[in-house]
Amino acid sequence: TDDLITRFFRMSTQMCVDLCYRALAEQNNNPTLVRAKCFHTLDAFVRLIALLVKHSGDQQNTITKVNLLNKVLGIVAGVLLIDHDVRATDFQQVPYHRIFIMLFLELNAPDQILETINFQVLTAYCNMLSILKPAKVAPGFAYAWLEIVSHRVFIGRILSLTPQQKGWPMYAQLLTALFKFLSPFLRNAELAKPVHRLYRGTLRVLLVLLHDFPEFLCDYHYGFCDVIPPNCIQMRNLILSAFPRNMRLPDPFTPNLKVDMLPEISIAPRMVTNFAALIKPSFKKDLDSYLKNRAPVSFLSELRTNLQNTSSNAADAGMRYNISMINALVMYVGTQAIQFIRAKGHSPSMSSIAHSSHMDIFQNLAVDMDTEGRYLFLNCIANQLRYPNSHTHYYSCCLLYLFAEANTEAIQEQITRVLLERLIVNRPHPWGLLITFIELIKNPTFKFWSHEFVHCAPEIQKLFESVARSCMVASQPRQEGAADQPATTAE
Repeated sequence: TDDLITRFFRMSTQMCVDLCYRALAEQNNNPTLVRAKCFHTLDAFVRLIALLVKHSGDQQNTITKVNLLNKVLGIVAGVLLIDHDVRATDFQQVPYHRIFIMLFLELNAPDQILETINFQVLTAYCNMLSILKPAKVAPGFAYAWLEIVSHRVFIGRILSLTPQQKGWPMYAQLLTALFKFLSPFLRNAELAKPVHRLYRGTLRVLLVLLHDFPEFLCDYHYGFCDVIPPNCIQMRNLILSAFPRNMRLPDPFTPNLKVDMLPEISIAPRMVTNFAALIKPSFKKDLDSYLKNRAPVSFLSELRTNLQNTSSNAADAGMRYNISMINALVMYVGTQAIQFIRAKGHSPSMSSIAHSSHMDIFQNLAVDMDTEGRYLFLNCIANQLRYPNSHTHYYSCCLLYLFAEANTEAIQEQITRVLLERLIVNRPHPWGLLITFIELIKNPTFKFWSHEFVHCAPEIQKLFESVARSCMVASQPRQEGAADQPATTAE
């Protein structure tokens, strides 16, 4: 019966876990021998589960097999959560990690029967990992959780072998849960050793994805940037540096590179997030009305208030502003602006983006917001400076236009800060970020080197010159911050 099956698996799991705790508690034992002893029992249990799943019901009856697997994963997860609560800091992840990962490998072995339930196995695992995500529920399982999520067979199965990219949204959800867990620690820069380990592990996973599955990062960059704190520059750069494997990036250091002439620059990138749906319906109605009629002016004066967190949830988010809302607004207004410019038969440029309802909104945010709000707003624009595409082109022109038209040097200083802080961390750097900064420091229109903030302190001036040397290939006159040869970006 159902009840007997549940009791059997629960008791078997508890027995295997207890055996591991006893083995791990034995003094003076070689850790390798202890693990071998634990794994011997755990692997036998896993083999039993795999055989039962494989042979339950008829050969063609996948529903029985999947139901049994879901039941077993739920039971093991339940035992884990109770164990985690009871033992607190004495909790051991080893037995659970071994059961989950070995069972996944067993169920993904080349086998005619098992191949019929590959996708359901993946879904069952993603549901289980969602329950055990490193949040308040089971922080003690965080390392093992990341080990499973980053296992080569798991990544390969979910991102590569599953047809039609059906596994991509599930994997994006798991990564988003990880970023959300790390977010409060990273925002407050409170990286105790255990959190720092988890952060380093996350960066490594992102590096693997950047190398092997860049299209996945391209598609989901928006949702990831929504939950990664603004001060996590390196992590965000890794995501934003991704570009499709079939594309050859033009060298951003090419003298007189004509960005608007690149064939890819008119193609919109693939977006999987419905960012328009993230804007409150009442606010979106007023926004659409303003974009269409460039009126009423009161819409602009109320804009900042609409982007602030309500006092009740400001404490939760640790922010006065609703970053998700700013991100959605920037994205929505930008994509509407591109359509508007295209409909007139133009392409984005410093002149074509000017004097429109879209630019009114961006200029109003740059001028009207306080320092914190403006920094978040400029960051949202910089998040779209990626590989050559129509969004990168528009937002690059937009940032340069805001710099040129700024009514105070404080705005220009903040635009420079947002670009510079992304360039002084270790590589990789997004292509769009490089071409925007190079244009800013090389084009005499912007009078970059005459601004006071460039010369406010000797160390700041040296930093600018160092980054300029990295960004300028051709030899330039001294006052344009030139260099004789390209250097690696200042670390």
